[in-house]
Amino acid sequence: MNTAAVKPETSLQELAEFVVSRALLAGASDAEVTIREGDEFSTTVRLGEVETLKESGSRGIGLRVLTAAENGYRVASTSSSDFTADGIEHLVNGAVALAHVTSVDAFAGLANAEEFGKLSGDLELYHEDVYSLPIEERIAWARRAEAAAMAADTRLVNSDGASFDAATGRRVFANSRGFMGEYRSSYCSIATSPIAQGANGEMQRDYWWSQARAFRDLDDAEDVGREAARRTLRMLDARRVPTQEAPVVFAPEVARGLVGAVFDAAAGDAIYRGASIFAGQLGEEVAAPSVTVVDDGTIRGGFGTSPFDAEGLPSRRTVIVEKGVLRSYVLNTYAGRKLGMKSTGNAGRGLAGNPYLDAGNLFLEAGTQPAEGIVRGVKCGLYVTRMLGHGVNLVTGDYSRGAAGLWIENGEPAYPVHEITIAGNLREMLRNITAIGSDLVFRGATSAPTLRVDGMTIAGA
Repeated sequence: MNTAAVKPETSLQELAEFVVSRALLAGASDAEVTIREGDEFSTTVRLGEVETLKESGSRGIGLRVLTAAENGYRVASTSSSDFTADGIEHLVNGAVALAHVTSVDAFAGLANAEEFGKLSGDLELYHEDVYSLPIEERIAWARRAEAAAMAADTRLVNSDGASFDAATGRRVFANSRGFMGEYRSSYCSIATSPIAQGANGEMQRDYWWSQARAFRDLDDAEDVGREAARRTLRMLDARRVPTQEAPVVFAPEVARGLVGAVFDAAAGDAIYRGASIFAGQLGEEVAAPSVTVVDDGTIRGGFGTSPFDAEGLPSRRTVIVEKGVLRSYVLNTYAGRKLGMKSTGNAGRGLAGNPYLDAGNLFLEAGTQPAEGIVRGVKCGLYVTRMLGHGVNLVTGDYSRGAAGLWIENGEPAYPVHEITIAGNLREMLRNITAIGSDLVFRGATSAPTLRVDGMTIAGA
């Protein structure tokens, strides 16, 4: 092996190209390489004392090879954190050897060269200021958030702690059909979770957080703490409610779970397996006319933004549901071939394994009604602020999850409720969305405004 290719001064792009060429020489028909490196900082404090403090760096390389067979390709992958000459040799030889013993897949293969591409310009994914604070000040930010929460009310008697996190990363991707791409990203966050005690001794906890690509865009630590306190205090002296059918208003932080379920139902792998309520429904009405769900990997600074997907296709904006009508499935190259369609640029990937389906910035478009107005329109129902479990069956649409929140009476929050379950069917839930809030805020890669869903079963006392 040419050891010069893996000397310290070798760039990651040069290394990726070298590994691809070595894989072809070793017998692969096609190859693709992913290299990731990054560093992260994390600290947690509890009651003002530092509990954990972590600084780390990592890097890894993943190789996926395809060897041509009579009716398709044999596929295998390997990964390593060893960037030495011997490590690269082992990576390449291991992948090619594994490919000889895998089954032939008629739908496997890289995308066509004309499909490759990447977004140009600064997508505002990387900001050096995430590490602008000295370590002592990063710890101080976590302490400030927790202290602000604990100072809000004497009923706040304990804490699950507070955290400050920061990370930067770099990703390089190359394949044997001419694609080469690289981008950097950054991230920081602050969070805290206080514990309150009610008059009857009952304990309740909640949390709040802020996250951003740049440190300057984080919410103030005291604001995060005070919001965490408010959310915790409002749940004191919670009760159960009788089992009944009623409207459910989903707060934005839990409404995004419904948006995620739409993505999962539209995912190409679920569609070609016939394991989704959306199978065979393209062009059909699947939700209320007010519902538009979009996956957009092109939003500048978005948490799900990237210049290209994990197969080297340019990120794009895909309207999944438009005014209640299912317009598109979400596809990578493999799922697209299985369905006789083109990829929508939704390939994700770890270092090892085949590409999977991944969202960009997934969201339900905002409506025009203020969230307070949606609550005022409910005579008797539930405002959900927290959910437990993963209770969506995409084959049948059955939906059941543990929940907590505030009971609404005559358009006003009346008292907190917990230890309840909300249930329905995703098909009917999407059609029974009767109000969409104007409060869409991108607090993560999946976002939603306040939603009202009518006709749900609330199982309680």
